[in-house]
Amino acid sequence: MVSKKMQKTITTIACLLVTTASGNVLAKQQGQPKLVLQITVDALRGDLPTRFLGKMEKGGFRYLLEEGVVYNNAHYQHANTETIVGHSSLATGAPPSVHGMVGNVWFDRKLDRVVYNIEDEDYHLLGHGGVDKSTEIDSTQKAAKGDGRSPLPLLSSTLSDEIYTAFNGKSKMFGVSVKDRAAVSLAGQYGKALWFSKSTKQFVSSDYYYKNYPAWVNNWNQLNKADKFDQQSWSLMFEEKDYLFSNEKQVDYKTDLAGFGQRFPHPYGKASGKYFGTLLTLSPAGDELTLDFTKKLMEQEKIGQNTVPDYLSVSFSSTDYVIHMFGPSSLETEDNILRLDRTLAELFRYVDATVGLDNTLIVLSADHGAADAPGYLHELGAKKPKYFDEKLMADAGIYKELEKKFGVGKALVKLYSKPYIYLDHRVIKSNKLKLEDVQAVLAKEIEKISGVEYAITTEDIKFGRLDDQRVLRLVANNFNKHRSGDIHIVFSPNTFINDFDGLKVASTHGSPWSYDTHVPIIFAGMDIDDEQVSRAVTPYDIAPTIANYLGITQPTGTTGEVLKEVVSHD
Repeated sequence: MVSKKMQKTITTIACLLVTTASGNVLAKQQGQPKLVLQITVDALRGDLPTRFLGKMEKGGFRYLLEEGVVYNNAHYQHANTETIVGHSSLATGAPPSVHGMVGNVWFDRKLDRVVYNIEDEDYHLLGHGGVDKSTEIDSTQKAAKGDGRSPLPLLSSTLSDEIYTAFNGKSKMFGVSVKDRAAVSLAGQYGKALWFSKSTKQFVSSDYYYKNYPAWVNNWNQLNKADKFDQQSWSLMFEEKDYLFSNEKQVDYKTDLAGFGQRFPHPYGKASGKYFGTLLTLSPAGDELTLDFTKKLMEQEKIGQNTVPDYLSVSFSSTDYVIHMFGPSSLETEDNILRLDRTLAELFRYVDATVGLDNTLIVLSADHGAADAPGYLHELGAKKPKYFDEKLMADAGIYKELEKKFGVGKALVKLYSKPYIYLDHRVIKSNKLKLEDVQAVLAKEIEKISGVEYAITTEDIKFGRLDDQRVLRLVANNFNKHRSGDIHIVFSPNTFINDFDGLKVASTHGSPWSYDTHVPIIFAGMDIDDEQVSRAVTPYDIAPTIANYLGITQPTGTTGEVLKEVVSHD
């Protein structure tokens, strides 16, 4: 049997013999994929694709793991591992210091308010009633002024941008997700982004992308497919005894929202209920709806039927929400991953039937990992893991120390927005204080608080005064002078704030520790040969690798390296 690599070599040699009338080599063009399919599984920690492999069928994760190049030692190199940060890094091949997405929200000093990462007052949600923020688990969206969304806050071009320009605007470009920021960041400036509205239970977009929705989008939305879950429940696929986490002892650390419950089955409630759309996203149903919409998009937009490569980004969000509510080491996460495996298998079957897997360059990764719930670790005997109480920040006497040193206390601090403390520069200036001095004193006091590992000042980052340690390098990679705060707080391992707008969750992410930075990277399809690679790599490598494979320009801010196993012609 001829290996994929040998087939690739034969094809390359054959293509080198083909020239145009002007003598230009057609080798790269002849080997182009019809579709670049970028799959992002929100919060898919690096170990999760193989943790439950024994119960997975062929066609989903097994297809990727057995047929693709698997990078099992991939870590992000930035400290604030949040959704927009990871998705933007996947899109641009760069850290947040370059692409500018330093967090899901940040304080804009010019606007004098907290902003949501992709908010854009120049654009508005297109029809379908907007976003009902009262039903959003992810309360970061409440920072946004208005409902407008666009990719313009990104400070680097994206892979999708470069594909579009390289092929003279002929490529079809789409980004789909439950989350707006996941769809928008990867669709880039030239693509079309569509995301799920939890309030309307429909896929929506903004007038940055469309003046009017295509007929097929309206038709899909009018089918009210989410309503098929009316008064249904999320139940286990198998007998509980057959699961790795069948022996859960307690569920005190799990979260119950609107009667969703802490144990199976988890009822969705009535389709007319306030939280119905939100509850769907806390389960595999969110990914199933995303898949159904994606298949309709591929059919109606004729994705992969082009004379040049098309680009489709699909970000599956359910894993993130399930982990927030129940933790990564839970019965719920196990069942969700097994159902996601079937969802991926169905996506690959559809792609194979319509485009051909041999004509599709597939990459799967994640935007970040996830921390185990302290309650779960306590069950195993650990003592240190804990939830950090934000009240400790106020009770630690840090403001008294500021008052003692500078004659001004709490007024020096503008706000705390994870992971940053923003100081009030106007107050500092009016009191004729040095910003560097205030930062240094405050950081020193914060590091005295139990559960805080580091408090790093902007001035120390700017002037290169940090020790050469991995965590501190990741903090520096997260720094953008226009958006980052004055002090970056890093909590101790397995210590984190679990409060989302008053809702206590089981687990979260956002740290520089390995459980948050470790994600899978798997390339498959086309002429990719199967290989296991344990070399240290980073998700920043994905965008430049695909660009290199296509023979096009890399995104403007790219810092990642080309993965040789994907592009090798050996």
